Amino acid sequence: MKQRLELAAAALSAATAQRDNAFYPEYHLAPPAGWMNDPNGLIFHRGLYHAFYQHHPFSENWGPMHWGHATSHDMVHWQHQPVALAPGNEFDRDGCFSGSAVDDDGTLSLIYTGHVWLNGEGNDSAIREVQCLATSVDGIHFTKQGVVLTAPPGIMHFRDPKVWREAGYWWMVIGARDAEDRGQVLLYKGGSLRDWQLDRVLAQASEHEGYMWECPDFFPLGNEHVLMFSPQGIQACGDDYRNLFQSGCLRGQWQPDGDFVISHTFRELDHGHDVYAPQSFLAADGRRVVIAWMDMWESVMPSKTGGWAGCMTLPRELHLQQGKLCMTPVRELETLRREHQQLRAVTLRDNMEEISSDARAVELITRWDLDASTARNFGLKLGNGLTITVDSQSQRLVLKRDYAAQYGICGERSVALPRQGQLHLRVYIDRSSVEVFVNQGEATLSSRIYPQAGQRRLSLFAENGQAVLQSGDCWQLAAG
Repeated sequence: MKQRLELAAAALSAATAQRDNAFYPEYHLAPPAGWMNDPNGLIFHRGLYHAFYQHHPFSENWGPMHWGHATSHDMVHWQHQPVALAPGNEFDRDGCFSGSAVDDDGTLSLIYTGHVWLNGEGNDSAIREVQCLATSVDGIHFTKQGVVLTAPPGIMHFRDPKVWREAGYWWMVIGARDAEDRGQVLLYKGGSLRDWQLDRVLAQASEHEGYMWECPDFFPLGNEHVLMFSPQGIQACGDDYRNLFQSGCLRGQWQPDGDFVISHTFRELDHGHDVYAPQSFLAADGRRVVIAWMDMWESVMPSKTGGWAGCMTLPRELHLQQGKLCMTPVRELETLRREHQQLRAVTLRDNMEEISSDARAVELITRWDLDASTARNFGLKLGNGLTITVDSQSQRLVLKRDYAAQYGICGERSVALPRQGQLHLRVYIDRSSVEVFVNQGEATLSSRIYPQAGQRRLSLFAENGQAVLQSGDCWQLAAG
């Protein structure tokens, strides 16, 4: 693997020097160059946060998957490390696919899927997927230990292991596709990272719930357990499931050696255009934190012309609040705040009020009085390409982007809103992304955006009536 890693390092170095930064994020984790997708191996280990990710260092397009690697002391400021894994062995010759990281008695250990195409590159009708182990002494350089688990009979799509230790054993969930083309999550139990037995099918799709469940994650939260995964094959239904593939969770109860008793049906985790493969980890103080890939398969990615593609969402704390599953930005992000602008209380009447003439890296909090607001539409605009709108007729918050002229990108996503009270919006804008947290994280919308030069004016607006802003805060953000 050493020679392949050296080739990857050389390719990355050359591509990074040529990278165009027009859309490169100021404070989100993105590859130094090349392609990025699913987060892998998120872990706090020996005083450092590690974020591995699916990576093709040789071009801005998806290709044979490597594992990129970055580290941080605070989940906010990331330092790129050498590529951790490269494909090429018999068991992973066509890709080191997604997986996880654990601390095995002090040794940082990666468990990942080795992928092999059996009938030509890209032909998913004939593949072999196995679970593999790699270990590191220094947390930077890894040694492959080979295959530790093969698929059960009748299963071909078998990937994305998430591993944890509980009740004296190792446990692993794996995404799978059964012989009847239904997604499922398999649960394994092990006495070591090399010794696994199938425990049970933890959960599986019924009709119309997807043909493949990717990137599973299973963890306790409050007095519940959450099964988070990314199903493929769910059809759009009204305002739900509008992306090509989804990301969401089931909630219920579980104890080791028992069934997962589901109490809450599948719910999308984020309602924006660009979220996939969310993975969780424990922060140093025990908070459950989630990071996802902030892009979507088969979507237009204008950054490719700059030699790179893909970035991660901000880290978000996952918690239960009055029975609702909520996500809020981790408090460490406040260290990015620089110049502060307090927004005065104002009533907008069919007009706009500028907040920033050039919003490239901004955190904005607005608090709206829904009871006193009668406007048909009100909210935020960024240039002429992005609007975050309270639609009082449909009672939904609508994120709409329109970059059709430049890139053929357009469309909207939305979430339901309360009919009265206060609406609290916390919005993060970066060079090519927006993340909206609604009412302390009861809902989130995350999308990639591509404003042109001179199209980053950030404003409040109201149309067809009045909108009452009670207060607000805006910060310019430093680079991550």
